[in-house]
Amino acid sequence: MKTRRRLSDLAHLVRAPAALSVPGDVLAGAAAAGSPLNFRTFGVVGSSVCLYWAGMALNDYADATIDAVERPERPVPSGRVPRRTALAVAGGLTAAGLGLAAVTGGRRSLLGAVPLAGLVWAYDLGLKGTSAGPAAMAGARAVDVLAGALAADPGGRVGSVLRKGAGPAALVGAHTYTLMALSRHEMHGAPARLPARTLAASTATAVAAAVPVVRRAARDMRGSGPGLTGQAAPRRAVAGADAAWSTALVTVGATLAYLGTYGSAQLKAVRKPSGENVRKAVGSGVLALMPLQAALTARAGAPVAAAVLGFGHPLARRLARRISPT
Repeated sequence: MKTRRRLSDLAHLVRAPAALSVPGDVLAGAAAAGSPLNFRTFGVVGSSVCLYWAGMALNDYADATIDAVERPERPVPSGRVPRRTALAVAGGLTAAGLGLAAVTGGRRSLLGAVPLAGLVWAYDLGLKGTSAGPAAMAGARAVDVLAGALAADPGGRVGSVLRKGAGPAALVGAHTYTLMALSRHEMHGAPARLPARTLAASTATAVAAAVPVVRRAARDMRGSGPGLTGQAAPRRAVAGADAAWSTALVTVGATLAYLGTYGSAQLKAVRKPSGENVRKAVGSGVLALMPLQAALTARAGAPVAAAVLGFGHPLARRLARRISPT
């Protein structure tokens, strides 16, 4: 019983279920680079999860004094987890994340893991309370996407691979920036204009994720129409158009799920920007990354990986009722 309680306290310390929002970063980047499911990708997923959990533990170590006033129920201020233990957990998980990246992907994977770890520690220990805080965390998520691209194409030129992953990295980073801007007002509420702005940014992010694949499907449909010669060419064109529209439907469905969760929570905060509603919007936003990641993965031509992320979102939401993601 004591061991179970201790494990439960550690799970609350690192916000364990929120780590389900991490694999999609890597998969979106890997899909953009052309190979979402391989050994190196899974290694980067494990590394990124470790670094995410490290950041959560380090956050509670750094915020122990503030949390004693604002969130006394958290493991460190409540005394369930000693502050030095939180620091040790953060250090151990960081080492594990870097080690896993090195073992599974070598120097190529460390190109993503090292700057990611640096951003996590810089944010928690110095940048969180500054104007650079949201940008630092958005950068961390963007780097995570790029780490997936690097793992998927270990033989490609670094610059070329990073360009492939730049689009999904920018959209994941934009989402994260809105999330961090809201998170600064979780306790005391926000001016209504802030959730209104983040809602507009989230809507723009969803549109940017879906529009390219819809345009591509429409173009392929026009190309499969009358005017082609021969029998094999039209059949191939029609099959390609059908596949393009299937991809478009999955992408659009995922973006609608993204807006349905994060967007609706932000709308409530616009109507009543209390601390409670802002907190709910932040919690929804953490997990809403999963359908956004699914949309980005699907549009890159990896429907199986996208489906895994899509099915994982309801599970993450159920787990979040037991352990808060924020």
